[in-house]
Amino acid sequence: QVQLVESGGGLVQPGGSLRLSCAATESIFSIDYIGWYRQAPGKQRELVAGIGRSGMTNYPDSAKGRFTISRDNVKNTVYLQMNSLKPEDTAVYYCYANSRAMAYWGQGTQVTVSS
Repeated sequence: QVQLVESGGGLVQPGGSLRLSCAATESIFSIDYIGWYRQAPGKQRELVAGIGRSGMTNYPDSAKGRFTISRDNVKNTVYLQMNSLKPEDTAVYYCYANSRAMAYWGQGTQVTVSS
């Protein structure tokens, strides 16, 4: 069973940056796919970035050019660098992992973009 622990959320002004971290309890080499999702109040959870075992990444249009997903194989940690943040990026951000056909979620970290 994979456990995921997110950190790095907080309050940031519009135009600012944050880096979220997702630490996994097993080697990320063994995880097929890791993604960052977010859920705003009253809205569905949506993907903002993902990375496969090969290192291939994917982003929705809303995140392209502003968000970057990366990983540290030694620390078993995946990062989400978020730049040029907007108020509409306010949400709880969740780390997701798919490993051996099983899905795992972290507990979420709140990101609030406000002046």
